[in-house]
Amino acid sequence: MTNEARRRIAELTQEIRDHQFKYYVLDAPTITDAAFDKLLKELGALEAAHPELLEPDSPSLGVGGGFATTFDQHDHIEKMMSLDNVFDNEELATWFDRVEKDSPNPEYLCELKVDGLAINLLYENGQLTRALTRGNGVTGEDVTLNVKTIKGLPHTLSGKKIPALIEVRGEVFLPVAAFNQLNEELEEAGKPLFANPRNCAAGSLRQKDPRITASRALDVVVHGVGASDGISFDSQSDAYAQLKALGLPTSNRFKVCKSRKEVLDFIENYNAHRHDVEHEIDGVVIKVDAIAEQKKLGFTSRAPKWAIAYKYPPEEVTTKLLDIKVSVGRTGRVTPFAFMEPVKVAGSTVTNATLHNQEEIERKGVLIGDTVIIRKAGDVIPEVLGPVLDKRTGKEKAFVMPTNCPECGSELRAITEGDVDIRCPNTRSCPAQLRERIYYIGSRAALDIDVLGYEAAVAMLQDKIITDEADIFSLTEDALMKSPFFTKKDGTKGKNLEKLLEALEEAKTRPLWRTIVALSIRHVGPTAAQALATHFGSMDAIAQASVEELADIDGVGGVIAQSIVEWFEIDWHRNIIQQWSAAGVAMVNAKGEDLPQTLAGLTFVVTGGLEGFTRDSIAEAITAHGGKPSSSVSKKTDYVLVGTDPGSKLAKAQELGVTIIDEARFLELLAGK
Repeated sequence: MTNEARRRIAELTQEIRDHQFKYYVLDAPTITDAAFDKLLKELGALEAAHPELLEPDSPSLGVGGGFATTFDQHDHIEKMMSLDNVFDNEELATWFDRVEKDSPNPEYLCELKVDGLAINLLYENGQLTRALTRGNGVTGEDVTLNVKTIKGLPHTLSGKKIPALIEVRGEVFLPVAAFNQLNEELEEAGKPLFANPRNCAAGSLRQKDPRITASRALDVVVHGVGASDGISFDSQSDAYAQLKALGLPTSNRFKVCKSRKEVLDFIENYNAHRHDVEHEIDGVVIKVDAIAEQKKLGFTSRAPKWAIAYKYPPEEVTTKLLDIKVSVGRTGRVTPFAFMEPVKVAGSTVTNATLHNQEEIERKGVLIGDTVIIRKAGDVIPEVLGPVLDKRTGKEKAFVMPTNCPECGSELRAITEGDVDIRCPNTRSCPAQLRERIYYIGSRAALDIDVLGYEAAVAMLQDKIITDEADIFSLTEDALMKSPFFTKKDGTKGKNLEKLLEALEEAKTRPLWRTIVALSIRHVGPTAAQALATHFGSMDAIAQASVEELADIDGVGGVIAQSIVEWFEIDWHRNIIQQWSAAGVAMVNAKGEDLPQTLAGLTFVVTGGLEGFTRDSIAEAITAHGGKPSSSVSKKTDYVLVGTDPGSKLAKAQELGVTIIDEARFLELLAGK
């Protein structure tokens, strides 16, 4: 059993860290908060049952994600803790019992758990001198300039008695109304939408240009205190009163409760009215109100014992599945999706949900006409969980995947053996594929071209301004004037026209790897594209490379290599490259030219956050200087580069006797020292 537990703990640890990276660094979570909490809870239970397997760097002991970005890092004066979670009344009762064993008859302060980004505000002699994200709880990212753009936050404290120093903890968020307005503006401009207000707030706070942050209607609410000098509090509620008197934005949505029943009533009330609040919430935080009792109860390594977060379950509703339709993507993939009676879930009305493929539909047992359960926990598109079997009438019917493309009529088929997806093989002229490819070229993932969104792609194709993506960079003002999308009602040129032409010129100078991504070569995403650009240095060299040469590159492999070679074998694909190149699109990795190969023959593994590099940029730097980045430590590893909050790879390196270096030493190696 111990071996099985060890295996599962290792799996959970890696999965949790991957999700933390996506959540904290990329602001692009791929699972719901509820699903992440479930993983963390399973890990904690296994470690409790097998304490000998508990590693000192386990995610269950950590606070936050602990991943570095390009922002400077600084230590908090006093550690920022996380909160433990409970998910039902029974678990909450167990927490009550533990608290009241050591602290009989406490009063509890209940407040809403704002779904935003944790922030630590340092005021010295009344002046806001630094704002840090939580980071790993010890060290956070400096976002002071961006935080100072938040209109509701004072740069100078007010009141009669200003403390010499105070760390104020709070949450930065985007109000739901502001979030909806921003997404409407992005949709109108043809840009990708934010998944939810929390991701938008996090992304806005991490902008390099504070002007972008200032353009977002961010808000903040404070809910705690770290280090302090010249101020003291008797209770949590007293702290809120004093913080408010200093001019800080506290929440009015809290209550001091004298009994467990009052706490439960508070939880139930806001569960029923969670969408009446101006910001998103994912639960209620319960704290022992008296500071003296808080000190008596103390802390674990990651969380206070005197506070707990009651997490609301993800919302589930039922609706009628009217039909199952299919959409065709940029690489020809045919994806079925549910078309449902409109239903409100998680504060928004939804009608569509992806069903991925035929196998997934069969696995869930969904029939057209079913009453289905859907869930939406922060995602733009909800998930169909399955049918409500006792509501079937016998009139429901099974979905049959079409045999022909709904847009061009081509016969659909699996392109490769064993592929669960079916595709439209008419890649050149299928309207759906062409439309999606044009749209993708302008996306953030590819060349990030302002105005070139979905509506613009549709307009240019419908009005025959372009025939395919090869024409994109040859667009002229005269050509665009033929489309109502780019003109005003009086027939004069619109702002979209000028913006698009300016954005196209800017896009010509994008790094080579982005141009590779924009080609929509199957299986080639940003990671593979960066590896290709760094290794070969030019589009021409990639086009001439063999399958073997391509497959040998770390981050590419056999499947991607074959896909690349097959793409370049097609005449009209090569024509895209020729026309883009003739129009001035950069086809050479200028960044990688003439770089000294100071790391030639060396293999590096990176663990923890770095000050001067992101995950992608450190890999790019290693490769560009002749080295090889690797994801796992072995005896063949030359160096393990250790940053802040390193993972288990550090212990592995120590075990194998691999040389461990810090960022300063890496920079020396990079410089050839």
